[in-house]
Amino acid sequence: MHIKTLLLTTVLATAPAASILAQSSDSSTLPPPGFHHLHLNSTNPQAAIDYYTKQFPSTSKDTWGGQPVLKSGKVYVFFNKVNKQPTIEPQSAIWHFGWHVVDVRERNKMYLENHVPLLPLYTGEDDKSVWISSDTWPGAGGTLGRTKAQIEEAKQQGIKPAGGAGFAYLDGPDHAIIEYQGNMPVERFNHVHMYQDDPFCAQLWYEKHLNARAPGRGRGPQHTEADCKVARSPDKSFPSLTKDGMYRSPGAGVLFDDVSLNWYINQGEKPLASTRGQLYDHIGLSVPNLDPWIVKLKGENVKFLQSKPYKLGDTRAIMIEGPSREAIELVEVKQ
Repeated sequence: MHIKTLLLTTVLATAPAASILAQSSDSSTLPPPGFHHLHLNSTNPQAAIDYYTKQFPSTSKDTWGGQPVLKSGKVYVFFNKVNKQPTIEPQSAIWHFGWHVVDVRERNKMYLENHVPLLPLYTGEDDKSVWISSDTWPGAGGTLGRTKAQIEEAKQQGIKPAGGAGFAYLDGPDHAIIEYQGNMPVERFNHVHMYQDDPFCAQLWYEKHLNARAPGRGRGPQHTEADCKVARSPDKSFPSLTKDGMYRSPGAGVLFDDVSLNWYINQGEKPLASTRGQLYDHIGLSVPNLDPWIVKLKGENVKFLQSKPYKLGDTRAIMIEGPSREAIELVEVKQ
């Protein structure tokens, strides 16, 4: 057993109850974790890293904990080599991830010229599709999409596609869905897009247990645990990666550093599956000291996927489970 792990186990087992309660109370003021990494399963990690550094020139190959990784600013993408194609079914809480880019149209042109596989966005009109979201109807009702009824309204009102900046998708290594969005000041890894069984309840979970910042707080109606279960909107909207559209309401999210975790409601009828072992295996968050976080999370009855801290590279980590079975790794990164 790791020496620090042994010491922590001993302390937790022998410390007076009053001391543990005091630590638990103090832990409510812990600063939120930083966004550390997204961990993918891949049949060929080296080829995947080469792909990302080519398609997103701001990224670079690096090492962390003795393993090759992709570095994008302060964010890492880790890879675990697997022998067979990792799955994205049944649907888990992690949907896709992506980068801001400076000019989405120049980037789209480059990808098309280089025959990089792309994913079409269906417009809701038969099988018509576009590469960039702004080449179809603009969003309505505070969302990024329009229902078929809202598309008809747009036609009647003479509303046209805006052109210019928008979002688009790559069909990446192991069929990872990768969003590129612009036009932004700099290229950077900026989000992990997710689904949640109950989006507003999930936002409250992240705020309560991980002290996350919710960018929408203070604007519009505020939900509590008593009313956070909000029914899915009845109509799907477009543009969408699927021909029959997607449900965009309700939606919510949180921020860690400048990386957003955005989510829409579960698109299916079954609860979301665990992320472990899937293509998008887990999210990693950084904390300067694991010990108070362990006290806090155990005191709040958060589910631990591993009962004790474990060695990760030259440091320690723990793995917990989020509200829709997403695996979240807390990594101790000394500042």
